[in-house]
Amino acid sequence: MSEHEHFRRMFAYDHWANRECLSVPNVPPNVLRLIAHILSAEKLWLERLRQQPQSVRVWPSSTLPDCIYLADEMFSAWNQYLNELPPEELGRTIDYRNSKGEPWSSRVEDVLTHVLFHSAYHRGQIALEMRSAGLQPVSTDFIHGVRQGLVKS
Repeated sequence: MSEHEHFRRMFAYDHWANRECLSVPNVPPNVLRLIAHILSAEKLWLERLRQQPQSVRVWPSSTLPDCIYLADEMFSAWNQYLNELPPEELGRTIDYRNSKGEPWSSRVEDVLTHVLFHSAYHRGQIALEMRSAGLQPVSTDFIHGVRQGLVKS
Protein backbone atom coordinates (compact mmCIF):
# COMPACT_ATOMS: atom_id res chain seq x y z
CA MET A 1 0.00 0.00 0.00
CA SER A 2 1.42 3.38 -0.96
CA GLU A 3 1.57 6.27 1.48
CA HIS A 4 -1.09 7.98 -0.60
CA GLU A 5 -3.44 4.98 -0.37
CA HIS A 6 -2.70 4.75 3.34
CA PHE A 7 -3.92 8.31 3.88
CA ARG A 8 -7.12 7.58 1.93
CA ARG A 9 -7.75 4.56 4.17
CA MET A 10 -7.03 6.55 7.34
CA PHE A 11 -9.42 9.32 6.34
CA ALA A 12 -12.09 6.67 5.65
CA TYR A 13 -11.47 5.36 9.18
CA ASP A 14 -11.62 8.90 10.55
CA HIS A 15 -15.01 9.47 8.93
CA TRP A 16 -16.37 6.17 10.26
CA ALA A 17 -15.16 6.99 13.79
CA ASN A 18 -16.62 10.51 13.68
CA ARG A 19 -19.97 9.15 12.49
CA GLU A 20 -19.90 6.58 15.31
CA CYS A 21 -19.61 9.44 17.81
CA LEU A 22 -22.51 11.19 16.14
CA SER A 23 -24.70 8.07 16.33
CA VAL A 24 -25.08 8.22 20.11
CA PRO A 25 -28.66 8.96 21.21
CA ASN A 26 -29.00 12.22 23.17
CA VAL A 27 -25.44 13.41 22.63
CA PRO A 28 -24.37 15.34 25.76
CA PRO A 29 -23.48 19.03 25.13
CA ASN A 30 -19.78 18.54 26.04
CA VAL A 31 -19.56 15.67 23.56
CA LEU A 32 -21.27 17.70 20.83
CA ARG A 33 -18.82 20.55 21.46
CA LEU A 34 -15.86 18.18 20.96
CA ILE A 35 -17.33 16.62 17.81
CA ALA A 36 -18.02 20.09 16.38
CA HIS A 37 -14.41 21.05 17.11
CA ILE A 38 -13.04 17.91 15.41
CA LEU A 39 -15.04 18.59 12.26
CA SER A 40 -14.30 22.32 12.18
CA ALA A 41 -10.58 21.64 12.59
CA GLU A 42 -10.72 19.15 9.72
CA LYS A 43 -12.33 21.79 7.52
CA LEU A 44 -9.88 24.48 8.65
CA TRP A 45 -6.85 22.29 7.83
CA LEU A 46 -8.25 21.37 4.43
CA GLU A 47 -8.75 25.06 3.70
CA ARG A 48 -5.14 25.69 4.70
CA LEU A 49 -3.94 22.93 2.40
CA ARG A 50 -5.96 24.43 -0.44
CA GLN A 51 -4.71 27.93 0.44
CA GLN A 52 -8.30 29.11 1.05
CA PRO A 53 -9.49 31.57 3.70
CA GLN A 54 -10.73 30.08 6.96
CA SER A 55 -14.52 29.75 6.86
CA VAL A 56 -15.24 28.15 10.26
CA ARG A 57 -14.51 28.87 13.89
CA VAL A 58 -12.14 26.49 15.68
CA TRP A 59 -14.65 25.91 18.51
CA PRO A 60 -18.08 26.47 16.93
CA SER A 61 -21.51 26.09 18.49
CA SER A 62 -23.07 23.41 16.32
CA THR A 63 -26.18 21.29 16.44
CA LEU A 64 -26.17 17.55 15.89
CA PRO A 65 -27.61 17.95 12.35
CA ASP A 66 -24.90 20.56 11.63
CA CYS A 67 -22.23 18.07 12.70
CA ILE A 68 -23.70 15.20 10.70
CA TYR A 69 -23.80 17.39 7.61
CA LEU A 70 -20.23 18.62 8.14
CA ALA A 71 -18.94 15.08 8.78
CA ASP A 72 -20.29 13.92 5.43
CA GLU A 73 -19.14 17.10 3.67
CA MET A 74 -15.63 16.65 5.06
CA PHE A 75 -15.46 12.98 4.08
CA SER A 76 -16.32 13.91 0.52
CA ALA A 77 -13.95 16.90 0.51
CA TRP A 78 -11.01 14.92 1.93
CA ASN A 79 -11.61 12.14 -0.61
CA GLN A 80 -11.61 14.68 -3.43
CA TYR A 81 -8.47 16.36 -2.11
CA LEU A 82 -6.58 13.06 -1.70
CA ASN A 83 -7.73 11.75 -5.09
CA GLU A 84 -6.49 14.93 -6.79
CA LEU A 85 -3.24 15.16 -4.80
CA PRO A 86 -0.26 13.85 -6.76
CA PRO A 87 1.77 11.49 -4.51
CA GLU A 88 4.89 13.64 -4.92
CA GLU A 89 2.99 16.57 -3.33
CA LEU A 90 2.91 14.84 0.07
CA GLY A 91 6.36 16.29 0.82
CA ARG A 92 5.48 19.80 -0.38
CA THR A 93 5.54 22.59 2.24
CA ILE A 94 2.59 24.94 2.67
CA ASP A 95 2.56 28.32 4.40
CA TYR A 96 -0.43 29.29 6.56
CA ARG A 97 -1.46 31.21 9.66
CA ASN A 98 -2.76 29.43 12.74
CA SER A 99 -5.86 30.51 14.64
CA LYS A 100 -3.75 33.08 16.56
CA GLY A 101 -2.60 34.62 13.26
CA GLU A 102 0.96 33.32 13.60
CA PRO A 103 2.72 32.31 10.37
CA TRP A 104 3.82 28.67 10.01
CA SER A 105 5.01 26.23 7.35
CA SER A 106 4.32 22.48 7.34
CA ARG A 107 4.64 19.58 4.93
CA VAL A 108 1.38 18.28 3.48
CA GLU A 109 1.96 14.77 4.89
CA ASP A 110 2.52 16.25 8.36
CA VAL A 111 -0.74 18.19 8.15
CA LEU A 112 -2.62 15.05 7.09
CA THR A 113 -1.11 13.11 9.98
CA HIS A 114 -1.93 15.91 12.40
CA VAL A 115 -5.57 16.03 11.31
CA LEU A 116 -5.96 12.30 11.93
CA PHE A 117 -4.20 12.33 15.33
CA HIS A 118 -6.04 15.48 16.42
CA SER A 119 -9.37 13.81 15.72
CA ALA A 120 -8.37 10.60 17.53
CA TYR A 121 -7.18 12.62 20.54
CA HIS A 122 -10.52 14.37 20.87
CA ARG A 123 -12.48 11.14 20.31
CA GLY A 124 -10.63 9.85 23.40
CA GLN A 125 -11.94 12.88 25.27
CA ILE A 126 -15.41 12.11 23.94
CA ALA A 127 -15.22 8.58 25.40
CA LEU A 128 -14.22 10.05 28.76
CA GLU A 129 -17.08 12.57 28.65
CA MET A 130 -19.53 9.80 27.81
CA ARG A 131 -18.35 7.70 30.77
CA SER A 132 -18.53 10.75 33.06
CA ALA A 133 -22.15 11.23 31.98
CA GLY A 134 -22.91 7.59 32.86
CA LEU A 135 -23.14 6.56 29.21
CA GLN A 136 -21.36 3.81 27.30
CA PRO A 137 -19.02 5.33 24.71
CA VAL A 138 -18.96 3.91 21.20
CA SER A 139 -15.88 2.00 20.13
CA THR A 140 -13.95 4.04 17.59
CA ASP A 141 -10.74 2.01 17.74
CA PHE A 142 -9.21 1.47 14.33
CA ILE A 143 -8.85 -2.29 14.81
CA HIS A 144 -12.53 -2.55 15.81
CA GLY A 145 -13.55 -0.87 12.58
CA VAL A 146 -11.32 -3.22 10.56
CA ARG A 147 -12.56 -6.36 12.40
CA GLN A 148 -16.17 -5.35 11.80
CA GLY A 149 -15.49 -4.73 8.11
CA LEU A 150 -16.34 -1.06 8.54
CA VAL A 151 -12.84 0.10 7.56
CA LYS A 152 -11.75 -1.58 4.35
CA SER A 153 -8.26 -2.91 3.66
